[in-house]
Amino acid sequence: MSKTWVVVPTCLPIVLRRCHRCASGRFRANGKFRVNANHKLLDVWLLALCTECGDTTKLTVLERMNVRSVRPELLNLLHDNDLGLAAELLQDPAVRRRNRIALDWDNAWRLDGGAPDQAHQAEGEAIEVSVRFAARIPVRPVRLIAEGFGLSRAEVERLLAEGNLVSTVRLSGKLSGDFTFTLKR
Repeated sequence: MSKTWVVVPTCLPIVLRRCHRCASGRFRANGKFRVNANHKLLDVWLLALCTECGDTTKLTVLERMNVRSVRPELLNLLHDNDLGLAAELLQDPAVRRRNRIALDWDNAWRLDGGAPDQAHQAEGEAIEVSVRFAARIPVRPVRLIAEGFGLSRAEVERLLAEGNLVSTVRLSGKLSGDFTFTLKR
């Protein structure tokens, strides 16, 4: 039997960065951009609000770019505060590195395609599951498998130790790329 699961983001992740006002370390990006033009040069920031005090921080997207070098479609998306563009930019490693931020994906994704009744298949039957990621969301495979089959994490760890859960990738740690695994009962 073969199944496909998809890890889908449900909202923008929390931005981990120290607040200069209240020393909190969590900001919520709401998809709003600030576009500033100084003659022919353009600066663009993604705005994020502190989850504790509501202070605003600016995450640099473009800095001192010539207006003509920015695609008109991108400029329209920035002016329209496009949420999809904000999600894409938050996942961009260059933007994260430039702004010295990390992302917290807890409670910002869901698993589509996993049904808890699948764990009770016939004895000796194997289920091959293909896991796809709609975005680069780092998730522990043990957590995905537990959620998808309605098992506890300890039960998934036991299946892994017994050799009833196999994959070509290491299932401990976090993954953000597509992978497949087989569950034998």
